[in-house]
Amino acid sequence: METVQLAVNGTLMRGLELNGNLLKANAHFLYETTTSPSYRLWTIQDRHPAMLRMNHGGSAIALEVWEVPAPALATILLEEPLGLSIGRVTLANGEAVLGVLGEPALCETGREITQWGGWRAYIASADYGKG
Repeated sequence: METVQLAVNGTLMRGLELNGNLLKANAHFLYETTTSPSYRLWTIQDRHPAMLRMNHGGSAIALEVWEVPAPALATILLEEPLGLSIGRVTLANGEAVLGVLGEPALCETGREITQWGGWRAYIASADYGKG
């Protein structure tokens, strides 16, 4: 069966709320890394993050890369919160993989949390729960 690599930056990560969606799809964790320094991150009502690629003012964002059976990709996306989508994400090593991104309209309603460098760092911070 053909597989694809999927970069996840929020609740799909190991041990977090929606990780079961990846496990149910028979996805396998590959490694932790960061994006290239061209992304920004927002919290959406402190329920999940939304990441966007920027031409200017971006940072490296922590994420996980998973190997996902290609037919399961649509199922995973359909279980994601509204406003999240699949697009190309450039990793720190320059490789481009599929990844979870936020639609610009979704990010407009959130609070930027790029300065934490990732969802795990943000939810461990004293600011979590205030967004």
